[in-house]
Amino acid sequence: MPDKKRILVVDDEENLRHMLQVMLKKQGYLVDTAANGADALEKLRETRYDFTLCDIKMPVMDGRRFLTSCAEADLGGTTIIMMSAYGSIDDAIDCMKLGAYDYISKPFNSDEISLVLKKAEERERLKAENRRLREQVEAGKGFNGLISCNAEMAEVFQLIQKLASHKTTVLIEGESGTGKELVARALHYHGARCDGPFVAVNCGAIPAALLESELFGHVKGAFTDATHDQSGLFEQADGGTLFLDEIAEMPLPLQVKLLRVLQEEEIRRVGSPTSQRVNVRVVSATSRNMAEEVAEGRFREDLFFRLNVFTISIPPLRERIEDVELLVDHFLNKYGTAMNRPGVRPSDEALQALKRYQWPGNVRELENCIERGLVLCESQELGLSCLPESVRRSAGTARRITDYVSSLSIKKGAEALERDLIAKALEQTGGNRTHAARLLEISHRALLYKLKEYGMG
Repeated sequence: MPDKKRILVVDDEENLRHMLQVMLKKQGYLVDTAANGADALEKLRETRYDFTLCDIKMPVMDGRRFLTSCAEADLGGTTIIMMSAYGSIDDAIDCMKLGAYDYISKPFNSDEISLVLKKAEERERLKAENRRLREQVEAGKGFNGLISCNAEMAEVFQLIQKLASHKTTVLIEGESGTGKELVARALHYHGARCDGPFVAVNCGAIPAALLESELFGHVKGAFTDATHDQSGLFEQADGGTLFLDEIAEMPLPLQVKLLRVLQEEEIRRVGSPTSQRVNVRVVSATSRNMAEEVAEGRFREDLFFRLNVFTISIPPLRERIEDVELLVDHFLNKYGTAMNRPGVRPSDEALQALKRYQWPGNVRELENCIERGLVLCESQELGLSCLPESVRRSAGTARRITDYVSSLSIKKGAEALERDLIAKALEQTGGNRTHAARLLEISHRALLYKLKEYGMG
């Protein structure tokens, strides 16, 4: 089948090659074998393999020489996982430096092999997605302005693509500055309504007395200042998408009327005796906890269910620090071009400070920070001195336990601390999870579970 992954098993022990071939075929892989590195190189030149399981100690050509030869022959399209019964931490580090993805010690069972391969598959999938996104960004397109190499955000992108062509209502949740309107625009411009209008309104920015007229329009004479008929945002968005930002700010009386519009697909202008049909997709967003708003009686439960057919949750920037460098590059390119300052890049010290900062204002705050920094920067290197004081303070400052969470929750604090320790262990071992687990004094399987749980895969 075309969707099956192909694996090359390289080992001088015939029994082990046969055992792995049987095991991996049962797991759905296409499997070929080679008795040494030289044989494996010939097979790699002829066939594309997604993964290679390679022993370190072999005659003719051992694992280290095989890794070097792969690099020299530009055969880097396969993800290489090393195997050895004689391995040490030094072996693992050497192999990682030469291009191996991971390292597993013999003897091993089928579950261990399966876990390593599944994580490698996920890594390759995300790398492919990130390459695509980077190419779009470099081409000036982006994903409607959404830029990320984070696993959770990759899932957000996939959900956007699935929902884009449907009229289903979507509720976007996320802190201020995370890019909720960009997600709404992506839903619109990647769907069947892309040629129709996209109309956005912040429900908290319009006085309650005017919001009904703003949404539904009014007829001449409906109230004192109604000197002529006026269409509302629903009519203006006909055939397209209406984005209701900060939906939790909508007054309760108007929530009833919005619910009726969603159910009947008809609107009535203020002061008009008749209704008219509209064809509008409604996407809403909030930075509040909507379940709490409903429980406290500030938001109608029936409207919440109507708006919340699908939920897209955007993680805050502090939970996807791996995106900071990518976003910094993007904003430096964006504002560098606008200011005729191309090629400016952050110093190592500045970049570390940007990564350590917690970004309460999320991506919007980072964008403002980079724009400000470019104005102050007098060279081709964006230094620490060009950054706001709040960001500079984060440079070289160890995190205190109170920095991990905004509450006194032991559970949240422990999770945040675990994430940091895992990240440091992976950094020290060059990304090798087997040896990171040893540094952390937990089992390899426990580390894989935590990586999946925290979205750090």
